[in-house]
Amino acid sequence: MLKLFRFLRPYRATIALVMALVLLQSLAELYLPTLMSDIVNKGVVHGDTGYIWRMGGFMLLVTLGGTFVSILASFYASRVSSGFGRIVRGKVFSHVESFSLQEFDRIGTASLITRTTNDINQVQQVLLIMMRLMVMAPMMCVGGIIMALSKDAKLTLVLLVALPVLALTIALIAGKAIPYFKAIQRKLDRLNLVLREGLTGIRVIRAFNRIEHEKERFREANADLTETAVKVNQIMALLMPFMMLIMNFSTIAIVWFGGLRIGSGHMEVGDLMAFIQYAMQIMFSLLMLSMMFVMVPRASASAVRIDEVLHLEPAIRNRTETRRTSPSPGVVEFDNVTYSYPGAERPAVSGITFKANPGEVTAIIGGTGSGKSTLIHLIPRFFDADAGSVRVGGIDVREWTQERLREQIALVPQKAVLFTGTVADNIRYGKQDATDEEIRKAAETAQALDFINAMPDGFESVLAQGGANVSGGQKQRLSIARALVRRPKIYLFDDSFSALDYKTDAKLRAALRKETADATVIIVAQRVSTVMDADRIVVLDEGKIAGIGTHRELMADCAVYREIVASQLSEEEIA
Repeated sequence: MLKLFRFLRPYRATIALVMALVLLQSLAELYLPTLMSDIVNKGVVHGDTGYIWRMGGFMLLVTLGGTFVSILASFYASRVSSGFGRIVRGKVFSHVESFSLQEFDRIGTASLITRTTNDINQVQQVLLIMMRLMVMAPMMCVGGIIMALSKDAKLTLVLLVALPVLALTIALIAGKAIPYFKAIQRKLDRLNLVLREGLTGIRVIRAFNRIEHEKERFREANADLTETAVKVNQIMALLMPFMMLIMNFSTIAIVWFGGLRIGSGHMEVGDLMAFIQYAMQIMFSLLMLSMMFVMVPRASASAVRIDEVLHLEPAIRNRTETRRTSPSPGVVEFDNVTYSYPGAERPAVSGITFKANPGEVTAIIGGTGSGKSTLIHLIPRFFDADAGSVRVGGIDVREWTQERLREQIALVPQKAVLFTGTVADNIRYGKQDATDEEIRKAAETAQALDFINAMPDGFESVLAQGGANVSGGQKQRLSIARALVRRPKIYLFDDSFSALDYKTDAKLRAALRKETADATVIIVAQRVSTVMDADRIVVLDEGKIAGIGTHRELMADCAVYREIVASQLSEEEIA
């Protein structure tokens, strides 16, 4: 957890101020019992009403001053802890944004959400408590012992017996609870995962009538977390009764032996009252310390999880020195490329070699699992090839910065992803400074203009989260429009026409030909009709190239392509 505290550097002066304020508050609270003792010994016993009023007024001023200082300390401590949480959340989010897909798969999206929200909140809350208690509890404990000794050294022997018993009780209870705090975070991850899957997959769940199954999954994860939380609270619930028992027995002992000391003339009534208050302050300071030591391990477990994210190095990193010029802009080359997913038994693609030139349409087709999407993802460097090289503009993608490489590419993913906002906002996501005319032109080329104009507010119509209020085909066309408005040198379409009917598909491809005449276009598709007119078709089979050529050439020379065509087209269409 100490590693995360490096983010507190901007707040060093404020933290020092909080410590000083807490110190003043502690001194005020330690001084109050002494003032009360003087009022009883010198004012009440001797009947000096004037002295009582004077010292009572001073006591009230000290109380008000302590209250004011306490409010200020709470205010500044809250500012520091909230600022710390804001900084760490920002650092985690920005670092996660640099992750490759491998890191997302390794940690898991649900766990990343929990770490960015709940775990940071845990550390933030403990920091708030530590700034108050880190100074106050030791100060009250040590100061209380010193003040108690000043009132009556012999009576302090009662505390010598009570404090070790109290400390041992706290240690035993805290020792039992700490392992459960660590387990709670893991079970919270699991609950978050089940909840996220249940919400994002609600259509599939309902379609397969698995609602009860998902409810049961959630009940199990929820019950597991609840059971652990209940165990922790049951253990921690023992702390307060034991504390009160020890404190009350200590008070009885102090009153008993204090009464004997007063009877023998070695102690005054006011000193006994002050001694009792100091004893309570000492014991409560131990309780505060115990609570801090109980919460710190839980926050420490959260801090380890946060630090794991912050120190996880992305598999794909920018080089310090990168090439700035491209000898052949827009050209995409695969040179004997091989790539395997982590833990896979065999490469997803191997020995891939081909070239896609500007002004041409290169199509990639193959069976499910043949490596089509993997090839597409190697171009914007979502993954790095294990062997061989992928070159964009004649330069290996590993020599580009990721930002400059992706500036030249527009990717339309297999699963259309839309964001909450208007239609115009989603299309403008591809180019922030796109004009209304550019947005309209991109939508028209993507064959999206008709359904956009049919919406109540046209381009200003609001899309629900994930584009839930538009169809699958409409999502794809909006995704294509988002890519077109970018006007890049390279277009990557990852099975982006699968949800379109044949008529719309044909019209869209014809419009794309005009708009992308000077760019490199790479299309991954399942349908033969989508790739038949391509200038070059790359046929994949089990991660390897089974053939490259035009439709006619492949029909003559590639058995795998002929099988794909025969499975989709009738003999008349083939002829």
